[in-house]
Amino acid sequence: MAEHPLDRPVWHALLSRQAAFAVGGASAKRFLPDVGIFAAARDDSEEALRALGDLVPPDGCVILLQPGESPVPSGTRVDKIAMGVQMVAEGVAPCEPMAPVERLAEADAPAMLELATLTQPGPFFANTHRLGAFWGIKANGRLIAMAGERMKLNGYTEVSGVCTHPDFRGRGYAAMLSRVVAGEILRRGETPFLHAYATNTPAINLYRALGFVLRSPMVVTVLVRCTGGPQS
Repeated sequence: MAEHPLDRPVWHALLSRQAAFAVGGASAKRFLPDVGIFAAARDDSEEALRALGDLVPPDGCVILLQPGESPVPSGTRVDKIAMGVQMVAEGVAPCEPMAPVERLAEADAPAMLELATLTQPGPFFANTHRLGAFWGIKANGRLIAMAGERMKLNGYTEVSGVCTHPDFRGRGYAAMLSRVVAGEILRRGETPFLHAYATNTPAINLYRALGFVLRSPMVVTVLVRCTGGPQS
């Protein structure tokens, strides 16, 4: 049976709509370091795993995202592993706007990075906002909540970067912005999907309320280089 593209979303994104953000070759790819930290091999062959290992920086890490545990390339080791979930939506329930929402622009990039650094919605770097459209809510000109698009595969776009400044939580902004992002993806004829840690029950319940359903468990693997040879 052919692999579903969402079973290896990083690979299929970098192979298709986000090829311009890819580093690597025909066997393994990762996002440009100032855009993203995710990497993937084409498959679990020795050739692909060797190429994946070559993409792990000497002083950094890459993150793998697949339904099962990823084979560990020679010369690397698992620094952290966690269970996650992948959810998709065929539709989202409408809601009354609670605050004005605006499409964020390049000029908002510093504020987006500052908010993401404060709230830690997931890996977010100086140019992550260039992966897709982002929408936000501002108070007195200050960005206080946002959500946007990250991985893009043929027919699918990921909802990501959902975060709210701690001073403005509890007002439904995360749900409203997630609806906006997912709605725009659906309007283009694509299917929105997203990822969350399996232990993040509040977030999973929020996404279920919006219309997302569980598609697959996912394993989040943080891979770093080691100096002691291959990991068994």
